[in-house]
Amino acid sequence: MTQIPTQHVARLIAMERRAQTIAEAGGLEAALAGGTLPNPIDTTLAEGLVLGLLKQGVRKYLAVFGHGSTDLAEVLRVYEAAGLTRTYNFRHETAMAHAATALKWHYGETAAVVTSIGPGALHAFAGSLAAASNGIGVYHIYGDETTHGEGPNMQAIPKHAQGLFGQLTALMGESYVLHTPEALRAALRRGSLAVHRSFRAGPFFLLLPLNTQPARIARLNLEALPGPLAPPPMAVGDPAIVAAALGLIQTHRRIVVKVGGGARAFARQVRALIEAIGAVAVLSPGALGVVPDDHPRNMGVMGSKGSLSGNYATSHADLLIVIGSRGVCQADCSGTGYASASAVININADLGDVTHYNRTVALPGDIGVVIGQLREALQRQGGVDLERAEAWLDATAAKKREWQALKAERYAHPVLPDPMWGRPVLTQPAAIKIACDFANSIRAVKFFDAGDVQAVGFQVAEDDEPTQTITETGASHMGFAVSALLASGVADRPQYGIAFSGDGSFFMNPQVLVDGVLHGARGTILLLDNRRMAAISGLQEAQYGEAFRTHDAVPVDYGRLASAVPGVKALSGGDTPDALWVALTEASRHQGLSLVHVPVYYGPDPLGGLGAYGVWNVGNWCEDVQASYHSQII
Repeated sequence: MTQIPTQHVARLIAMERRAQTIAEAGGLEAALAGGTLPNPIDTTLAEGLVLGLLKQGVRKYLAVFGHGSTDLAEVLRVYEAAGLTRTYNFRHETAMAHAATALKWHYGETAAVVTSIGPGALHAFAGSLAAASNGIGVYHIYGDETTHGEGPNMQAIPKHAQGLFGQLTALMGESYVLHTPEALRAALRRGSLAVHRSFRAGPFFLLLPLNTQPARIARLNLEALPGPLAPPPMAVGDPAIVAAALGLIQTHRRIVVKVGGGARAFARQVRALIEAIGAVAVLSPGALGVVPDDHPRNMGVMGSKGSLSGNYATSHADLLIVIGSRGVCQADCSGTGYASASAVININADLGDVTHYNRTVALPGDIGVVIGQLREALQRQGGVDLERAEAWLDATAAKKREWQALKAERYAHPVLPDPMWGRPVLTQPAAIKIACDFANSIRAVKFFDAGDVQAVGFQVAEDDEPTQTITETGASHMGFAVSALLASGVADRPQYGIAFSGDGSFFMNPQVLVDGVLHGARGTILLLDNRRMAAISGLQEAQYGEAFRTHDAVPVDYGRLASAVPGVKALSGGDTPDALWVALTEASRHQGLSLVHVPVYYGPDPLGGLGAYGVWNVGNWCEDVQASYHSQII
């Protein structure tokens, strides 16, 4: 028979009254300002945390509860009943972490991920890599071992050492172990800055020991808990540095602007700068749409799986301007992409990133503000002579036409005979092109999963705005795209999405089918099936001539698998462009989650892929790539 401690009954009554008072006042700040909510209060760490996060605008919790989070769950139950928070339960912590990342990345809503102690926390921790790599602010709240040291806690890290989960999470982002309940204010101040800042945000890990969650905090001052902290936009304070950058722009003839994911919020400013200085743009995969695909100065993506035109522009430019980019290996050709550049201008708010290259004029600050400073300085000096860049613009435009012709040839041959399938099937470039066009026709957001689907996807996608595609290239986390669709069931203003996923990526998080139905997600999983990790098979074949243990011969009936979940619509995408378009249309009319299965070609025919045009420091290429890297001056 369940026996609830007497003190919990009293605590529950007080908590319910507080929650109702806040709800009736229209929010925590209003209740405090109006005097209807007494302050300070006697409460527990768990309730204080929920109130503190409420003050920061965090109202949504994505949870897999366990014995390490029951007290926090009880607080969330009460506050949800009052209409102040909403908790969404999931079946796997990694998928849940991805959904929270997508919720912030695409919809701008900061959520908290809640897990128990042990393996569940480690699953969510693995998923937090996507948020950390892409600068997405999310709260991660994990249970932790008790603080009285009474013996090993079940599911704790089995080692005789203190605070191991706090040490582990501190490696991924910023972390705080709430060993002392009264430290809540300090923890929330640090957390607020980590998740709410406009540049290089990331996951913030709050570790809640099992016994401190229900521990009492006497006279908690709610007024003292921090709201959403975000530093104001920063400008370059030294005019001489801006003048030095302007001097480089005026004296170089072949300027390339590398646009990174940090520039997604500054599309207008980036486009204006490129046009004003006679430069061409190349994109990181995470910056698709910052410059429209059909803009004559946009050379496309550069990198080991970039474009002909993007890699041509970077290798021939004499001045590199970097905006909001970390210089990630594949997207930077492992540092070898700028063979002809003699100088760099770097715009970034992160001091490590803004000084990444040699011979750099570093312009640290807010991208929009700093670009404004540069353009004002240009205007004061009468602009730049755009005729000096005429030959450069002609050469890069010709290379872009070559790239477009190569893609058009692939699209003109959308079906190839495949020995594994025993029949002609769609190529991956053709299938992705059809689905991208369809997504744009219905204004759906495109989520790309890791692997060959992702690589071909950012070669194919033709975006006009940076909100059209989310591609998790920072960590290349398999299973991200299908999990990201779940955010549509959580968001205040959901948008229909299409998750472009390979068969291997889908099987990393197939439980999203159930979670999608549970939370009312709407979207399509486009499952491109070649029964292999095609990106790695291709890499093995390019480097060593043979693929090894990156493919299988196990047929899976994905239609039957998806149909086993009531509410999921399963469709065959067929083997022709028309059949795929019809299937996507039918899927989009379904008021829920759909899965469209498409067999795709894998093989040696060059028409089956878009090729690779850059280099990468992996495998038996390392010696040559490293020699090239150390021969460059930037």
